[in-house]
Amino acid sequence: QTVERLASYSRIPVINGLTDTHHPVQILCDLFTLWEKRGRVQGLRVVFVGDGNNVCASWLQGAAKMGLHFTLACPKGYGPDAGLLARAEEQARASGATLAVVHDPAAAARGADVLYTDVWTSMGQEEERARRLKDFQGFQVDEALVRLAAPDALVMHCLPAHRGEEITDEVIEGPHSIVFDEAEN
Repeated sequence: QTVERLASYSRIPVINGLTDTHHPVQILCDLFTLWEKRGRVQGLRVVFVGDGNNVCASWLQGAAKMGLHFTLACPKGYGPDAGLLARAEEQARASGATLAVVHDPAAAARGADVLYTDVWTSMGQEEERARRLKDFQGFQVDEALVRLAAPDALVMHCLPAHRGEEITDEVIEGPHSIVFDEAEN
């Protein structure tokens, strides 16, 4: 809210690096990383395994504008803001993007070009940690999930990671991971 309030009174541009509801700079860097690795972003199948948090919200917007096929795999009750999703779906029609919210990470991961995850408990949600750990069981990006994706799938995480929760050590350090290239960008 502080950043948004500052922007409303500012006569110069204010860049939203990170707020509770959006994280556009992260997604710009993620899209650039995908372009570096694949030479394109349009048409890629990105599966976000997590909740409809600020990173996911900006992924929905970025995917819609850039023509990606984006799927959020989340437990029931953890989807994105309905209004934001509706606006992104409207933008997706113009770019040829597709957007989906599903509750089965294995089904979502099949054939994916990119598996993306973020922490299950974001900053400011620490009191929800125990419940979230329970609710997100089965939504970990592990080797079994990566094997369902395309053979050359890339794994991304915006960091910092809670290793052993949303992602395993083997995956974040594995051959599909571009997490540290992503962080560099």
